[in-house]
Amino acid sequence: MSHDHDHTDPPADIALRVKALESLLVEKGLVNPAALDAIIETYEHRVGPRNGARVVARAWTDPEFKAALLEDASAAVAELGYEGRQGEHLQVVENTPELHNLVVCTLCSCYPWTVLGLPPVWYKSAPYRARAVSEPHSVLAEFGTHLPASTRIQVWDSTSEMRYLVLPMRPAGAEDFDEEALQSLVTRNAMIGVEQVSMPGRG
Repeated sequence: MSHDHDHTDPPADIALRVKALESLLVEKGLVNPAALDAIIETYEHRVGPRNGARVVARAWTDPEFKAALLEDASAAVAELGYEGRQGEHLQVVENTPELHNLVVCTLCSCYPWTVLGLPPVWYKSAPYRARAVSEPHSVLAEFGTHLPASTRIQVWDSTSEMRYLVLPMRPAGAEDFDEEALQSLVTRNAMIGVEQVSMPGRG
């Protein structure tokens, strides 16, 4: 028997498990559906790498904001509406041709959620946490980042008292981009420091 209508692919196994757990928690009264929706809304639309990308693009285009960001990052990002949720103690470190910054949390996975969202799995892994400190050149190479021999690498260890955001270098060729276009270039990985910002198609 033929079918000429479209089928919707079933959700992935992990998605099914999450939905089942969510339904069970709601059914047993352990989770308020409205509260759950609010949490999902927060992490999908209010916090995440897009916030950090806006901060970086603003710093690239507004010298006064950049100076304020490097002076007191927490206050500067709060002016853009990004505060709380492990973003209260934030320091921004700037990449230059002579210096490349790399962020890690050797104890657990401290991370500026407000501007970067939830930490990626690899950031929380024991190998990254150990090797980012002991062999940063190798870690960067695994992300496709190859720096000149003259570039020094500074590793910053995030803690519950201080979290870091890398201000990557503005890529060559983006001098005429406006703030919105620049935001589209900035990646989460560049703001952690494992990658550099590049122009589309240039890798």
